[in-house]
Amino acid sequence: MADRLAGVPLAPYTTLRTGGPARAFTQAQTQDELVAAVAEADREREPVLVLGGGSNLVVSDDGFDGLVVRVATRGVDVAVEDGRALVIVQAGEDWDALVARCVAEGWSGVECLSGVPGLVGSTPIQNVGAYGQDVSQTVAAVRVYDRVTGEVGDLTAAECGFAYRDSAFKHDPGRHVVLAVTYALERSPLSGPVAYRELAARLGVEIGARVPLADAREAVLELRRGKGMVLDPDDPDTRSAGSFFTNPVLGPEEAAALALRAPGHPRWDLPDGTVKVPAAWLIENAGFPKGYEKGRARISTKHTLALTNPSGEAGAAELLALAREVRDGVHEKFGVWLVNEPVLVGASL
Repeated sequence: MADRLAGVPLAPYTTLRTGGPARAFTQAQTQDELVAAVAEADREREPVLVLGGGSNLVVSDDGFDGLVVRVATRGVDVAVEDGRALVIVQAGEDWDALVARCVAEGWSGVECLSGVPGLVGSTPIQNVGAYGQDVSQTVAAVRVYDRVTGEVGDLTAAECGFAYRDSAFKHDPGRHVVLAVTYALERSPLSGPVAYRELAARLGVEIGARVPLADAREAVLELRRGKGMVLDPDDPDTRSAGSFFTNPVLGPEEAAALALRAPGHPRWDLPDGTVKVPAAWLIENAGFPKGYEKGRARISTKHTLALTNPSGEAGAAELLALAREVRDGVHEKFGVWLVNEPVLVGASL
């Protein structure tokens, strides 16, 4: 069993650089250590926070009154069959490093997720997506520790209940600890069909075209850097949790009401009759421009979806005060509620 430390500040373990101390803190280097640490805490009825890359997390200034288990497992195994590669990845592997390897090896299906910060274990929980791809398109299985049954097993993609930025893991939070993820990737030098208009324009191709994997990766990284969405210690806009709000998906009545308030607003009509609206447009047009500040917290100077801690000195309370102001302002102007994407620990909007 790995050693426990007391009072470890959590801010350095999050990309927002906020968060008070953990009552107890340990690192798990193997699946067995990860399972053992969580199982022991559960037996002692001790609260547990499983910590990955901290890129989608807002921890309160009071910290966490329990055990924080940092996932530091490593390992990538590959099984090649027919036209695909089954890539089995431990939860503690860095996500973007994995994407870079997939591009280099000619494994297609995750190249548009380049530059997304965090660890592999969080990708099925959030159903991480960007630029027309999300991991639900390639996840074949997720190995988990079930804290209710006490067993280790594999969930199929269908059992993960994937939806837009959502999964069954988010609807039953804390039950499953992700140990490893298996991705089924096409063996091809070409990207998946380009599905995102902004990316297609950057690549100079039509929607649906396929391009060399390296070209897709570089174009995505360029787009993300332009929005402050690639971690860079020299860029204060990247001290964020990425997109703080999800793009609202509206039913027909809500969409009609918004159309009356904002005729001609940007929208994506989805096959099921719902309408997705860009949260960044709602935020900016509700009176919150890039660079808008509240105390030491700030909307990114590059993209209105990101809330940032540019000095590294803002507390979680300041970030959340800004988030509430933005959320409430959008609702007042457009009648649409924004929903936070990061996980809030010891805090709420």
